[in-house]
Amino acid sequence: MISPNIYLDHNATTRPDENVVQAMLPFFTEYYYNPGSSHLAGLTLNELVDDARWQIADLIGSRPEEMVYTSGATESVNLAIRGISNGGRDHLITLCTEHKAVLDTVKDHARRNNLACSILPVQSDGLLDPDVLEKTITDKTLLVSIMLVNNETGTIQDIRKISEIVHAKGAFLLCDATQAVGKIPVDVQELGIDLMAFSAHKFYGPKGVGGLYVSGRVKKYLEAQITGGGQQKNRRSSTLNVPGIIGMAKACEIAKENMTRDIAYVKALRDSLENRLLNIEGTAVNGSVENRIFNTSNIMFKNVFSEQLIIALQHISVSSGSACSSVTTEPSHVLKGIGLSDEDALCSIRFSLGKDNTEEEIDVVVERISELVAQFRKG
Repeated sequence: MISPNIYLDHNATTRPDENVVQAMLPFFTEYYYNPGSSHLAGLTLNELVDDARWQIADLIGSRPEEMVYTSGATESVNLAIRGISNGGRDHLITLCTEHKAVLDTVKDHARRNNLACSILPVQSDGLLDPDVLEKTITDKTLLVSIMLVNNETGTIQDIRKISEIVHAKGAFLLCDATQAVGKIPVDVQELGIDLMAFSAHKFYGPKGVGGLYVSGRVKKYLEAQITGGGQQKNRRSSTLNVPGIIGMAKACEIAKENMTRDIAYVKALRDSLENRLLNIEGTAVNGSVENRIFNTSNIMFKNVFSEQLIIALQHISVSSGSACSSVTTEPSHVLKGIGLSDEDALCSIRFSLGKDNTEEEIDVVVERISELVAQFRKG
């Protein structure tokens, strides 16, 4: 059965898994206590919050004590970038195709604190040339921030190789893994990541909760940015979002159990959608096809503006880019960063699929987009 709304914008957010919702409900009603309280009820709840760390750590290959609960990836990124310091190191590096949460924070932090800032270009497939990083990083570099999976094109960076370059200079590596955690295998130890941000709502968990992985190597260099209560060993003050944390832990458990199945299923749908849309004249995939996450396809429809197409699609939900900036009519900085013209960037659509999508929905989407593209080009 086809849903009244066909949702192909899972990189913006996902519908919480029903098992996640059920796991959270008792913590709104029955177990509503403050985990920071010293009475038995509060202490019991605090134990459940600590247990949740094990489920999250198990998904990303970390130790439970290396996890800081936050309100989501944007806060995690801010904590990592603004909170890290190490002696006289005063140089930040990131990519031109990073999420605005990273780009804007790096620029603002550098400006406020008189730090040097290098924003590196990427190749036409969206991948960083390691030689460019090698030539830019110095003994003064403090932090390199590079995302694992790009939110607009799905491009997967070679984080293992990048971490080797970063650590050879004694710098730290921050990885925005918002589009990776819960979707593909992520092991912070294997990848050599020092700090990693993620959000639960990207992998069928609740909104408003996420985490920052902080490796033992860097924890002494990280200063809290939210103070006032001393929670989480003074790393991030504030009463913990217990229902959100429980929901995120459940989402991690489900993701690990079903990951292999979900990857195969969603990739088959994505490939079907993409291959059929590419039969339309004047279309092309933006970014890498080989080094890309399984659920994402960013397609340029020549001479058809994405804003016009999205409105005409009505109950078919797709995106022209990041959910944090797609309300503007500016061309995507990510697509411009891989070499697209302003016009081609404004004619591109991001399709991001999820485990609830069906082949019947793909049929409807292909048929409707084919009709609309033909109409707009005639008009």
